[in-house]
Amino acid sequence: MKKEKIFKYAKEHFGSDPEYLWENIPDCCILRNKSNRKWYAVLMKVEKEKLGLPGNEKIYVLNVKCNPIMIGSFTSQKGFLPAYHMNKEHWISIIIESAKDSQILDMLHGSFDLINKKAKTKKQPF
Repeated sequence: MKKEKIFKYAKEHFGSDPEYLWENIPDCCILRNKSNRKWYAVLMKVEKEKLGLPGNEKIYVLNVKCNPIMIGSFTSQKGFLPAYHMNKEHWISIIIESAKDSQILDMLHGSFDLINKKAKTKKQPF
């Protein structure tokens, strides 16, 4: 999946545009809920070796929030890793070139729902 497709999907479904918060890291942006300002995704380009993968080229990784109970089942699948540079208990990393598009979009929805509903109900459905 291309990052542009993720951005288009986020805009259409959640009203979010990518925000580039760090001038010195132009390959890193966040997606956040407009109403409560909470992040639900971070897209960044990371060297494979920093992810524990062979090679030194950079790849795009999408970090999303995830119910801690589900993280183990996702990280056992191709394209999913423990969160890079985020809380590993509540976040997961998705290699966007490796995971299926449907999985990425489902995880994006789950992450958005978590940060949206947490403030309202304190429940974490996904």
